[in-house]
Amino acid sequence: MNRIRGSALCVVLAAIILLGVGGMRSARANAQEKAEGAAHKIVRSGDLKWTPIIKGCDIAGVSGDMNADGQPFVLRLRCADGSKVPAHWHPTDENVTVLRGVFLVGMGDKFDETKLQAMNVGNFVAMPKEARHFAMSKGDTIVQVHGMGPFKVNWVNAADVEPPAGAKQ
Repeated sequence: MNRIRGSALCVVLAAIILLGVGGMRSARANAQEKAEGAAHKIVRSGDLKWTPIIKGCDIAGVSGDMNADGQPFVLRLRCADGSKVPAHWHPTDENVTVLRGVFLVGMGDKFDETKLQAMNVGNFVAMPKEARHFAMSKGDTIVQVHGMGPFKVNWVNAADVEPPAGAKQ
């Protein structure tokens, strides 16, 4: 009687193991099908559409919609040598990586060159939401910004903002 129960228990355990392995194989197969079916998108830097935002700086969307609430986005900011980004803040966290040049970043309500810290290519900064900060480029600079939308720039003092060349005031 104990042998019969032991044998039955072994059969049940073997069935559970086989079903579990089969289920895992099925789950892996489904995940692989989804991964193979999902299209990736390569964004070439030469295909970016740059828009002037302030004197000496342009912005281009890379991925996602920077204006969509709660949605991930990636954008790039391109600034000519010596361009200044006046003090501002964002309602969401901002994550910045330097791709080209040197990006100088400072904290505070007013642009102050003595507070600037250099960020070289590959450097990263996580700027908490609502933190007042400002920046300046050294050399032609490109930074990549990513976060969750909406991405909005709130100028501490709008009078400090120089519009891009040719912009109507």
